[in-house]
Amino acid sequence: MDAQTTYNYKVVRQFTIMTVVWGIVGMAVGVLIAAQLVWPALNFDLPFLTYSRLRPLHTNAVIFAFGGCALFATSLYVVQRTCQTRLFSDGLAAFVFWGWQLIIVLAALTLPFGITSGKEYAELEWPIDILIAVVWIAYAILFFGTIMKRRTPHIYVANWFYGAFILTVALLHVVNSAELPVSLTKSYSVYPGAIDAMVQWWYGHNAVGFFLTAGFLGMMY
Repeated sequence: MDAQTTYNYKVVRQFTIMTVVWGIVGMAVGVLIAAQLVWPALNFDLPFLTYSRLRPLHTNAVIFAFGGCALFATSLYVVQRTCQTRLFSDGLAAFVFWGWQLIIVLAALTLPFGITSGKEYAELEWPIDILIAVVWIAYAILFFGTIMKRRTPHIYVANWFYGAFILTVALLHVVNSAELPVSLTKSYSVYPGAIDAMVQWWYGHNAVGFFLTAGFLGMMY
């Protein structure tokens, strides 16, 4: 059986292509808002082009769209090759890819129009938060399911980093995104004042620690 038949490279290619696409989009928005700091008129007096609306779009695009797609692509490639087995489920792989792209598009539509929870790196409103949780659980099942069916006796070191990143980001997202919906596009945190601030930055700093560090350490290994 040749490698193309043994491994699912389709989802790896899809995520790799979208890594490049979202990298260009996210960094282009970054260039625009950097320019707005010098030339504020570049918002053209349009609310959805103001710095305050585009800055969270830029951070989400670079971290979760660009960085996220890179992590999905590499983790799904590495887990197959180091476990010497095909992904746990091709259908689940397709769901994870298209689900993540939908989340990114919804972020691009809602954030510029001021639909936001106001929590840094966690600005997306509750319906999108639920979709993130569903897609992430599917990703976890796909990744750990592949490890369970591995043909190698050991688990390669990169997979421990990817596994830690997957589990910790899930915990961070669920705890920090606990909120009470008041409409389809608005919710309030379940945590009061100072506790909300502490939970937010427990999330924020550990998101840097696990989304932007542990996962990329797995990539480097």
